[in-house]
Amino acid sequence: MSSPETTPPQTPDYTGHVEPQGAPATRRLADITITKLSVGPMNNNAYLLICLETGDGLLIDAANDPERIADLLGDGPDRPRLRSIVTTHSHGDHWQALGAIAGQTGANLYAGAADAADLPVPTDVALGQGDIVPLGSCQLESISLRGHTPGSVALLYRDPAGTGHLFTGDSLFPGGPGRTTSPEDFASLMDDLTERVFDRLPGDTWVYPGHGDDTTLGHERPHLGEWRERGW
Repeated sequence: MSSPETTPPQTPDYTGHVEPQGAPATRRLADITITKLSVGPMNNNAYLLICLETGDGLLIDAANDPERIADLLGDGPDRPRLRSIVTTHSHGDHWQALGAIAGQTGANLYAGAADAADLPVPTDVALGQGDIVPLGSCQLESISLRGHTPGSVALLYRDPAGTGHLFTGDSLFPGGPGRTTSPEDFASLMDDLTERVFDRLPGDTWVYPGHGDDTTLGHERPHLGEWRERGW
């Protein structure tokens, strides 16, 4: 039998899989909810996090389909207030709905410092390694993962119950790191993933990538050497 560290995440009500253009999937933690939605022609994942105490919301990657993202917020008097939008990196498939959702909500916009200038709307807060992004009475930590783009960031939420939740954009997927365009960029991304993610976080840390299904660090950790050998 596989150990919990190496088994892909499965829970009765959230598996980490959503169908392209299909219904969203919501996971409830002690203090927040996480809703995952596939949007756009490239099956991008958009993640809406809601603080249960305050009703404040944070969106990770307003990638496409602004109407479907807006539907996650609803339109009733008790709907969450979208306070923040974080763009994990500057590639165009991750910000097609950014202007529309920002205009509708007035949310503060966050992005990695080195990518901010390439986004279609001005960034309010440029993120560096270890910076904090508020979510109501909770918070997430920015982890810079340089390589897929110079300013790619992941976001780490530490659940009081003990499990980490890591939103990696296109820097880490089930099966390996994101695409890079040079050996130097590949080495940079692998070094950051090794030192800032795998060497620091436990195996039960749940990984929410920018496309496709979720995974855990424990499931991916045994393959770090293979990835380096495979190269860019």
